[in-house]
Amino acid sequence: MTSSDALVRVATAHGVTTLTLDSPANRNALSTGLMTELLAGLAAAVADDTVRVVVLDHTGPVFCSGADLKETAAAYASGTVPAGMLGDVLAAVWACPKPVVARVAGPARAGGLGLIAAADLAICAEEATFAFTEVRIGVIPAVISATVLPRLHPRAAAELYLTGDTFDGRRAAQVGLVTTAVPAAELDAAVTRACASLVRGAPGALAGAKELLRRPAVTDLTAEIAALAALSTGYFLSAEGREGVRAFREKRPASWVPVDDGSDPVA
Repeated sequence: MTSSDALVRVATAHGVTTLTLDSPANRNALSTGLMTELLAGLAAAVADDTVRVVVLDHTGPVFCSGADLKETAAAYASGTVPAGMLGDVLAAVWACPKPVVARVAGPARAGGLGLIAAADLAICAEEATFAFTEVRIGVIPAVISATVLPRLHPRAAAELYLTGDTFDGRRAAQVGLVTTAVPAAELDAAVTRACASLVRGAPGALAGAKELLRRPAVTDLTAEIAALAALSTGYFLSAEGREGVRAFREKRPASWVPVDDGSDPVA
């Protein structure tokens, strides 16, 4: 693979490695290729003693659209789907001994929200939009729940998981999905300030502090992620999951979407 073919760009300066999702043609969807490169870039940053902070960034207007549904549809014959690999990515980000900052300038959907939640700090543009869209294509936000649910307020989680509705950066900050939301023009400065603060911490102390922050969460995150990844795969392989992916790709309502007959849905 040449550098021009890379799906994740890697750049390091001043103790900060930036891993940039660079697949704008499919809205930085979580394809097997992109996730493989992201894991490699993260591992290299962890192994490099000069790297103190990792930033997750993106090219194009979309941070991450979630699972690569084109690749998912093609993989059905094999009985597996790329969503199963997402657990490895979330576990790697969550367990990274170095602080991870997500820079979110544009929309994030489904699995992309799991990636944001896995980061230690997430800074988004107020104009960015978010949605847990899984139920609308016949699946559930299973594997990403390992990182998302420790962040979200319970009532907000129920609303957002069940409705699939879109919300903006301000709401994302209010419910705990992101650390802070700022005007788009101030996003880069806010990320720079956060990184400047983080690199001031001792590497061992930062790693130890991260372990403390994880103690109240799931005691065996790896096992939890494995179970939820299997559950997520099962839903993608279900009849509803297949129909939802087909409907999404065909740009039509899924078969279970009620026909609007003009009546009051709560009457």
